Amino acid sequence: MNDHAALLTVAEMAEADRRAIAGGVPGLQLMEAAGAAVARMVQRHHPQGSVLVLCGPGNNGGDGFVAARQLAQAGRSVAVMLLGELSALRGDAAEMAKQWTGLVAVPDPALVAGHDVIVDALFGAGLSKPLSGEALALVRAANESGKPVVAIDLPSGLHGDDGQPRGDAVRATRTVTFFRPKPGHLLLPGRQLCGHLHVADIGIPDDVLIAIEPRQWRNDPSLWRAVLPVPRADGHKYARGHVLVRGGALAGAARLAGHAALRIGAGLVTLAQPHEALSQGANNYGSPDALMRQPCDGIPDWRHAIADPRRNVLLLGPGNGAGAATKQAVLDALATRRGVVLDADAITVFADDPEELFEAVAGPCILTPHDGEFARLFPDLAVLSKPERARKAARRSRAVIVLKGGDTVIASPDGRLAINANAPPDLATAGAGDVLAGFCAGLLAQGMPAFEAACAAVWLHGAAADAAGPGLIADDLPLAVRLPLAGLRRRES
Repeated sequence: MNDHAALLTVAEMAEADRRAIAGGVPGLQLMEAAGAAVARMVQRHHPQGSVLVLCGPGNNGGDGFVAARQLAQAGRSVAVMLLGELSALRGDAAEMAKQWTGLVAVPDPALVAGHDVIVDALFGAGLSKPLSGEALALVRAANESGKPVVAIDLPSGLHGDDGQPRGDAVRATRTVTFFRPKPGHLLLPGRQLCGHLHVADIGIPDDVLIAIEPRQWRNDPSLWRAVLPVPRADGHKYARGHVLVRGGALAGAARLAGHAALRIGAGLVTLAQPHEALSQGANNYGSPDALMRQPCDGIPDWRHAIADPRRNVLLLGPGNGAGAATKQAVLDALATRRGVVLDADAITVFADDPEELFEAVAGPCILTPHDGEFARLFPDLAVLSKPERARKAARRSRAVIVLKGGDTVIASPDGRLAINANAPPDLATAGAGDVLAGFCAGLLAQGMPAFEAACAAVWLHGAAADAAGPGLIADDLPLAVRLPLAGLRRRES
């Protein structure tokens, strides 16, 4: 895994700081570098007008004092408000406050809007309780001011581990964090509250990650490009895998999934569908002639279809219906110990007995639920953060979990986790999930490990949506994925 894509929890970032200091990097040096990075960001993106720095009682406030000093030395008009007493500051923050030679004002929300740029240095990433009193009043004044807000580390009120505000939180225009981002920078609504995210190098050595061993990453091609399948000059279609898609009477969903599996590189794709579905849209854009079809009117036909071992990945769920036949088809598929991708109805059909599904998982398996489908299988996990929900679900089910949304989380049974952040809002359209399931199946069929296949499929899904542009419908995505795939290959060469 690429260490540069690592995401650090609040505790892991504190450990990175501790190890850097233990290794000989003075804490004051780290704080000076952090505040200087914030000052540079203000100068670069908000070069005009007066600056108000809102400092809190901890190290986040110490970073704010450094930023204030650096901005004043650059000729900016700077005011500082401190939450608490100067005499209560400790350690590096107290030292940096001494180096600030300007006035330190008491908090006054009425004066916040009188400045052109606001720097939020109130609290860092680990605030675990809702803001109250003067802190809450300052945050609300900043949000209501309409002025650009640059947050240090994370917008005050937002937790770094789950991206959830604890009550009110600062709505930042930009956020400057240090060394590595945190999950809360990417998870919603944290990503929106952070605005534009900047990650600054403040002198923490990369090798501290060796001891920390982070288990979560930003979903990025660096995580999986090394195992992304590339057609060989001496290859053939059978070497690129054969996906079997179980369809239902409503054939469109299965066609979308099958088309996606083909476009992502599977050598062959067969739709196993009822007779009445075989003629639906046989030659339209959404169902290319390269998709093979096989009649499948019941469980005996399905068992005949999966008897061919060359069909190395089985995709079930899109348009299948949530009946007993779908449940049995899933159990039969899992019993083959081949790659299996389950979406939509193939997940919902186990709502009454999730353990029946989990106990049947025997080979590589990817589940792609949205929040509603997830809650039917894992109702007891609802109180957890999205990363923890996905992690525990993956461990319990022994499958890779793709918990879909604007901040899709991919979790492996071994504890690895990736958070995706490249999906545009246009993906909230009918059939997009069917395409994603097809991408997962197509990559799995070509030999990618399940976790990497799911991560690549999710990222390429978002990249395809970007390539298709505004107004996209799900039918556009399989064709549009050619552009990001081509880009990845160019970078490889």
